[in-house]
Amino acid sequence: MSEHAREEPSAIEAELVDEPAPPAPVTPAFDYTDSGVPNFDYVRDKIENRAGTAAAATELSGGVPEAKSVDEQMAERDRAGRDKLEEIRRSMRGE
Repeated sequence: MSEHAREEPSAIEAELVDEPAPPAPVTPAFDYTDSGVPNFDYVRDKIENRAGTAAAATELSGGVPEAKSVDEQMAERDRAGRDKLEEIRRSMRGE
C-alpha cells in the first residue's frame, strides 16, 4: 500500500443499549404531600417571605419616617444649592 492510502476501519462488535429515561422531578418530601399539595409550613414560609420582601420594599421606597427624614434633608440641601447658584448668577450679571 502507498503512504497516502487510507486503511479501512475494522468492524467493531457492539450492541445497542437503550438510554435510561430521565428521572422524574423530585419534590422535597417536607414541602408537599404525596398528591402534590403544599403543606401548611411551606405555604406559611412563602407568605412570610413575601411579607418581608414587601416590608423591605416599603422601607426602601421611603415609607418609613427615617427615610422621609433623609429625603427632606436632601430636598433642603438641593433648595439651598439652587438658591446659592442663583445668587452667584445675579452677582455675575451685576444685579
